[in-house]
Amino acid sequence: MNAVTDEDKLDRDETRKVIRRSWQFAKPYHRTMRTAFLLVTIWTATTLAGPVLVSVGIDSGISQHNGRVLDLAVAGYIVVAASAYLIARLQFVYINRAGEGFLRDLRVRVFDHLQRQSLAFFDRERTGVLVSRMTADIESMGELIQFGLLQFVSAGLLVVMTLALMFVLSWELTLLALVVFPVIVVASVRFQRESNRVYLTVRERVGNNLSSLQEGISGVRVIQAFAREDEQSRRFARTNSALFDSHMDSIRISMWYFGLVEFCGIVATAAMVGVGGLLVHRGSVTLGVVTAFVLLLSSLFEPVQQLSQLYNTVQSAGAALRKLYGILDTVPDVDESPDAVDLPAAGEVIVDDVGFEYVPGRPVLANVTLTVVAGERLALVGPTGAGKSTLAKLMARLYDPSQGTVSFAGVDLRDATLRSLRERVVVVPQEGFLFSGTIRDNLRIAKPAADDEEITRSLEAIGVLDHFLAFAEGLDTEVRERGSRLSAGERQLVSLARAALVDPAVLVLDEATSNLDPGTEAEVEHALESLMQGRTVIVVAHRLSTVRRADRIAVVDSGGLAEIGNHDELVALGGRYAALSAAWERNQVAS
Repeated sequence: MNAVTDEDKLDRDETRKVIRRSWQFAKPYHRTMRTAFLLVTIWTATTLAGPVLVSVGIDSGISQHNGRVLDLAVAGYIVVAASAYLIARLQFVYINRAGEGFLRDLRVRVFDHLQRQSLAFFDRERTGVLVSRMTADIESMGELIQFGLLQFVSAGLLVVMTLALMFVLSWELTLLALVVFPVIVVASVRFQRESNRVYLTVRERVGNNLSSLQEGISGVRVIQAFAREDEQSRRFARTNSALFDSHMDSIRISMWYFGLVEFCGIVATAAMVGVGGLLVHRGSVTLGVVTAFVLLLSSLFEPVQQLSQLYNTVQSAGAALRKLYGILDTVPDVDESPDAVDLPAAGEVIVDDVGFEYVPGRPVLANVTLTVVAGERLALVGPTGAGKSTLAKLMARLYDPSQGTVSFAGVDLRDATLRSLRERVVVVPQEGFLFSGTIRDNLRIAKPAADDEEITRSLEAIGVLDHFLAFAEGLDTEVRERGSRLSAGERQLVSLARAALVDPAVLVLDEATSNLDPGTEAEVEHALESLMQGRTVIVVAHRLSTVRRADRIAVVDSGGLAEIGNHDELVALGGRYAALSAAWERNQVAS
């Protein structure tokens, strides 16, 4: 059973919207869903037909000594029982086919939409929350679809059809059966409320217990270094005891509820037999009808119990759908204009009066104007948090400026097709990220249609082909998750080869050699120098050696351009860059 927080609860309008949208989203499965609903209806009819046939067998067969009617009733009972069994299997298959297909399409749609979101979206949203949407929220709907939805529909239909059949057979016995029904309804409402409260507590205490366990394992070195083993054990014992108490609380709630439902069933059955016998004696009803009512009582009480248990599951699934639809409704901050044009092959990058805010009202950059001519190398330097990385990302259109424009070859980047933008401007991050697969697969991330010859040329262009061919499996070497089989330098070489494969006009670098060990740094430096030849380069610089190779240096400070010029000019100026350069030189001497 799923616990539902106040945040998860949907009001009537939200519920209506979620249902309407889900029905539209599930359009490819409408036919399967209708078939499933038809099968549920037939199954309900066959389930209720059993007691009716028993009634006919007793009243028209046994009581009237009519063997033919009795034989037909018995044969009919066998047929409907077998049919109910087969239809139950079929309805399970159909409802799961539609439900799992719906979840499959929803997963793909949400993941595809997430991939198209801009960096600003991931700045706002926590990764753990997004992963939870694709795992825990989908899982909560999976529980509903695999078991709950079938039970929910069949239980509701069974209650309605059972009551209708009871009234047809005997209104007197129906009223008798309904005497205990309000007790079950009130108990079900109370059970739903209390069980939700206790399961929320269980969920919270499971989290506390796991947190205590994780800290105890992850921090075992510190724990042992300070001889805190006993204290950690006592702490875990406390969280474990709290979890035990909450589980026992849930068992207590389940015990009284299910015990009450069972007791009401016994009372109703006893009353049906006693009062029914009296009515039979008076001639108001037949013995077969009383027998049918005794059999039908389970079809009346058990579905109510199931509906109560399913309430939270349905609420949880509805809340999960609302959250996932919220992601699908998020419009990417960096999107393609309807009348977008392809960028020219080459040109200058112009930043014109640009301002930017991650959070409205808190500017990171303001009134930045800068021109980078084709083939120029520009280094962006400045203190941490000054805005240099943000400026570089704006020049690659990873973000759109809050004011002003960034253009390439006279075309505003917001008016360019995303395909041509990523072909003309390529960003090489500080750390090369690799996906599970081979080196060849990871190179094709940049250009999926690239053939083996193009891949070889890209590696040759930066002088690292021999390095990777020296591996036992060459370019077909599996890099494993996040490239764990390769060193940091080798991962960066693959990242640089990706850029070479695209062959861009502009390279945006976030100091691609800053996190490397001395053994691989020289090779990466050589590959990087080869990659930069003949291209416009914008580098966020953290090292003096990188800055000195630049044609111009832009000092970013307090959200604006403080100084701009080459190394010698800025040192002679004696301003912020001179101080920064002196600090770098002191660090080099100290190291």
